[in-house]
Amino acid sequence: MASDTLALLIDGDNASPKIISGLLAEIANYGRASVRRIYGDWTKPNLNGWKECLLEHSLQPVQQFAYATGKNATDGAMIIDAMDLLYTGRFSGFCIVSSDSDFARLASRIREHGITVYGFGERKTPRPFITACDKFIYIDVLGGAAVEPPQATQNIQESDRRKSVEVAAASVNIEAEKGRPAQGGAASGELDDTALDMLRKAVEASADEDGRANLARVGAHLAKQSPDFDARNYGYPRLSDLATASGILEVERVGDQPKIVMVRLKTVDARLAPRTGR
Repeated sequence: MASDTLALLIDGDNASPKIISGLLAEIANYGRASVRRIYGDWTKPNLNGWKECLLEHSLQPVQQFAYATGKNATDGAMIIDAMDLLYTGRFSGFCIVSSDSDFARLASRIREHGITVYGFGERKTPRPFITACDKFIYIDVLGGAAVEPPQATQNIQESDRRKSVEVAAASVNIEAEKGRPAQGGAASGELDDTALDMLRKAVEASADEDGRANLARVGAHLAKQSPDFDARNYGYPRLSDLATASGILEVERVGDQPKIVMVRLKTVDARLAPRTGR
């Protein structure tokens, strides 16, 4: 069980309350979020959805007025608090929830202290913030129930959303019957050439003399190559599933409690081998 003490800082102006259940479940994989703060101007209606889940998830709201139009005072408040928490020396990791590039320098500064930075954001998140984190998770791959809005108009929107979810679920079932991961959206069951190349290099870098590599070490190497590399981005729940489906690896499970997954590059890799004309 993870025992790291984490600080969770959420940019309320830049994140949806629908992610909270999945977000906290994901963070639990890395440690215990002893500090849970969410920042924003709580006098504005755009944070009404967050108000519904503050007590339920023990989130501490931090009020930050917008001093001027077009200026994001929330980011400044988060950065100041993050540095204050950093210098206490109590935390082994920071979880920053935002899709804003303004936090790229903050993430880099925290990493300079040897503290792990976990970033969470949307697909539109600028690359500088992603690469400044040790690990970056796209929020669309996280599960979790949406917060039900209190307004009647929002209830209508929620009904429409549920219909869309039902249609999407039906599509997933159809794809499952075909025996392959569902396609569409951000997650895809097909690994592109870039992902395959990263996977191959990670195995080569992690392999012993016999060419076998512990998949856990491969995963750690992948995270160093690209903080946002995640099996869920391609429609697979675990890295072992992705490795099996990649077509370039031999996967072997050895031992028991815990079972260790070992991989090695296939001798003949048709997907990566250069094509020759006749």
